[in-house]
Amino acid sequence: QVQLVESGGGLVQTGGSLRVSCAASGRTFSSYVMGWFRQAPGKEREFVARIRGSGGSTYYADSVKGRFTISFDNAKNTVYLQMNSLKPEDTAVYYCNAAGFGYDHWGQGTQVTVSS
Repeated sequence: QVQLVESGGGLVQTGGSLRVSCAASGRTFSSYVMGWFRQAPGKEREFVARIRGSGGSTYYADSVKGRFTISFDNAKNTVYLQMNSLKPEDTAVYYCNAAGFGYDHWGQGTQVTVSS
């Protein structure tokens, strides 16, 4: 079955950078859409960014556009989220998502905390 394992979260100061990773296994993900979502305390889970597993096409939430970059390494089956110019409002648990063939798969999440 599909397994998604996130890593790379942590504590960073405002304006800093962090890269979170998601190692995917159990499928060939070229036919999937790989994405990142986040959930802050007391808030709904929200979309952050997505990329087609076949490469190219990316899409970002307005709140992160120009600051975050999503990428997918097909050889490693790993999706990355490079986060720059971080703000306190980016503090959340970040979840990896793989969507394909009518199913959504989720990782366990990794905490990102941005201190002011």
